[in-house]
Amino acid sequence: MLVEVRNNDINRALKELKKKVYRERILIEYREKMFYEKPSEKRRRKRAEAVLRRRKEDHPSDGWE
Repeated sequence: MLVEVRNNDINRALKELKKKVYRERILIEYREKMFYEKPSEKRRRKRAEAVLRRRKEDHPSDGWE
């Protein structure tokens, strides 16, 4: 991953880096892999994520993020 620093604006470059890391789910995957997750817990988490995703798709104007 590469982020350009323009005009010595390190704060802007850091902000861009954080956005890229968030979009690519790098930190989320890292945190998930830090500890073993039982298969039943993994299924429960995936189901909960799917429910939130569906709610977000069904109600885009409700402010779900």
